[in-house]
Amino acid sequence: MSPPVELLIGLRYVRAKRRNHFIGFISIVSMLGIAIGVMALIVVLSVMNGFEKELRQRILGMASHATISGERGVLADWQRVADQVTGDPRVVAAAPYISGEAMLRVRGQTSGTLLRGVLPQREAQVSKLPEYMRDGGLEALKPGGFGVLLGAELARSLGVAKGDSVDLMVPQASVTPAGVLPRFRRFEVVGVFEVGMYEFDRGLGVVHLDDAQALLRMADQVSGVRLMLEDLFQAPRVVRDVAEGLGGRYRISDWTREHANFFRAIRTEKTVMFIILSLIVGVAAFNIVSTLVMVVQDKQPDIAILRTIGATPRMIMLIFLVQGLLIGVIGTLLGLGAGLALALNIDVVVPFIETLTGQQFLAPDVYYISDLPSEVERGDLIRVGGMAFLLALLSGLYPAWRAARTMPAEALRHE
Repeated sequence: MSPPVELLIGLRYVRAKRRNHFIGFISIVSMLGIAIGVMALIVVLSVMNGFEKELRQRILGMASHATISGERGVLADWQRVADQVTGDPRVVAAAPYISGEAMLRVRGQTSGTLLRGVLPQREAQVSKLPEYMRDGGLEALKPGGFGVLLGAELARSLGVAKGDSVDLMVPQASVTPAGVLPRFRRFEVVGVFEVGMYEFDRGLGVVHLDDAQALLRMADQVSGVRLMLEDLFQAPRVVRDVAEGLGGRYRISDWTREHANFFRAIRTEKTVMFIILSLIVGVAAFNIVSTLVMVVQDKQPDIAILRTIGATPRMIMLIFLVQGLLIGVIGTLLGLGAGLALALNIDVVVPFIETLTGQQFLAPDVYYISDLPSEVERGDLIRVGGMAFLLALLSGLYPAWRAARTMPAEALRHE
């Protein structure tokens, strides 16, 4: 089957050498505008996806995919719970934990912290804490050894390092001959970790589970069990299913609840950036309108001749829509190709620009993430490409409609 005559004539008009070279120049500018807008959208969205993935990995490297705790915040039979939930194929590992608030004091310097008691062997299965150790190791935590791992920022603010001692106080009173005093214990700093998240580096101290139980007088109880899941995005459903299988009443949580505001803010920023950068494509679409209006004005005699030999207004409209769509499609494809190439090679392009300009975009002494991560998602490519194509289509409707309303006698009057 031969192509429609509207398509053939439209493509011929695009390829034809125009008498007015300014129209050709505006067409190229419109095409490049769409390409630049699409490329900017792809790169920015990919970088934001990369930052979201990087932050999610760092957060979940210390936080858990899901937690199960007792109804009153304590869990007595954590071994049974851990053994039973790990029987679910969707659960990779489970580890007990104790969580509480504490105060650290060193030579007059004090700082509040979140105290976490863990079993080193099991903790390594549900978190990436061993990978974040800058000095010392998780295995340095021994039962009864009263050692503590501190975040890098917390250790820096207290002026301590591995081998130093700190006084750790908890908000529970002890009755002594001298009166009621806060309960405290001297701990030795056996390691320092750096996650790259201020929340953990400045406000977390990790001790052995037995030491936390002794300090908080919890006997054999724990705060709950932390879970590592096969698919973290199924955390709400999985933790609910395994908790129902335990019987009894338990409190459950997952990372989507504990950090919901953080990831919601990232999604909001991504949406806003999409809207703002779409204006670049919108400006290019307005150029398509002006280009087609000038083309219609330039092709008035051709339109009149086509109408006199039997072309319908619908055919005339489709002929000029083809030109607008062709500009939009070529610009969109160029933008998608350039944006995809740049997003996939951002780790090469950014260092090259930094070397060329002598400026570093993300200084390591200021930002925890000193490299620009990038993660291209197929959905973003489809959304950006579809938006650009739709704007190109809409920009050609009015000029094509004006061309279809051209009267042959009026068009040929001054010829």
